[in-house]
Amino acid sequence: MIDLKKLRENRAEYEAGFKKKHATVDVDKLLELDEKHRGLIQETEAMRAKKNEVSKVIPTLAAEERGAKVKEMKELGAKLEKAEDELNKISVQLKELLIAIPNPAHPSVPEGEDDRENKPIKTVGKIPEFDFEPKDHIALGESLDIIDAETGAKVSGARFYYLKNEAVLLEFALVQWLLHKYTGKGFTPVTVPMLVKEEMMFATGFFPADRSEIYHVNPKTAENPDGDDLYLVGTSEVPLAGLHMFKPVPAEQLPKRYIGFSSCFRREAGSYGKDTKGILRVHQFDKMEMFSFCHPDNSWDEHDYLRSIEEEILSDLELPYQVVSICGGDLGAPAAKKYDCEVWIPTQGRYRELTSCSNCTDFQARRGGIRYKDDKGTHLLHTLNGTAMASTRTLIAILENYQQKDGSVRVPKVLQSYMQGMTEIKPK
Repeated sequence: MIDLKKLRENRAEYEAGFKKKHATVDVDKLLELDEKHRGLIQETEAMRAKKNEVSKVIPTLAAEERGAKVKEMKELGAKLEKAEDELNKISVQLKELLIAIPNPAHPSVPEGEDDRENKPIKTVGKIPEFDFEPKDHIALGESLDIIDAETGAKVSGARFYYLKNEAVLLEFALVQWLLHKYTGKGFTPVTVPMLVKEEMMFATGFFPADRSEIYHVNPKTAENPDGDDLYLVGTSEVPLAGLHMFKPVPAEQLPKRYIGFSSCFRREAGSYGKDTKGILRVHQFDKMEMFSFCHPDNSWDEHDYLRSIEEEILSDLELPYQVVSICGGDLGAPAAKKYDCEVWIPTQGRYRELTSCSNCTDFQARRGGIRYKDDKGTHLLHTLNGTAMASTRTLIAILENYQQKDGSVRVPKVLQSYMQGMTEIKPK
């Protein structure tokens, strides 16, 4: 949620940020409602104060004067009731407008309407050259007997799958390796609830913008008043944000950094016809996510730090990648700026997104009331998030880049000790 005071003071800056995001925001209507809202608050507070003041005096007045004051208070009460009713209506209208407004893009975000205009800023690693025709991850998954999408589709439908044998070992090797890496850097490891209340989706900015992507579990309706009314998370970013929603963080403890693990669920509602084969774009996958609660003065340095860890992971895995600055039109509602790290997929001949890293500034903190406290009071902090590992996409990158002529796949060196010394996955 945006800061209306800052919008009033820096209208041009906000409008430029909305424009860069290709977001239609009626700033005139918003400011008009804000002015009415603030005026009504002052008006109702003044009437309440007068009513309280006179109510204390009435018992001390003579009978004739007391009667006149009682009549005046009745008239004031009716006027106050009308003003409060108008204030409630304006408050609802203002809130409905505010929850639909995205975080404006930072001035450094590239111009662009969609992902075709994202800007590569860095390329690292050597693209592998094969002296044989490389197989895609689907063929490798079958020959190695480690991925079964066919049975997954029969059991659950399209975009579901089974991981088997060494693929399971490889995923959990990644998890163990990354847990050691992140805890060594001072991150607190967390497993999170994978079902959350609607308020968490609103707080993190996924509602209303991405409601179509989220699975709603047992909705509460007139026909089902005892429904659970919970939502499956598409990323552990959502429950991680809740860790400090209910109690301010002491300033001296900032930044508070977490590494969360969860299964994630996405409807992929807007991806009809895209990546329908294999496990690149699926409805369920495991993911490790960084989350940082940060002092506002330090959030851009923190953003660079989180991205540097993502790059360190890819370099340690010896995967060729590029860093992309996401253009305004491709930014989600909560992010002021985002970087993606895209890994090379040999059989597609291009880089594909593997990790993302976003600075949401105070957008989520304002919506969720996430604060820090110092000797001057409590203040909104900044929230940042970044992918540490997306299981299926990381497995694809390893399988395709580490494949060998005989159909086997080498295990990255950094993971071998977490796979009981296994150095290769061989065809069955």
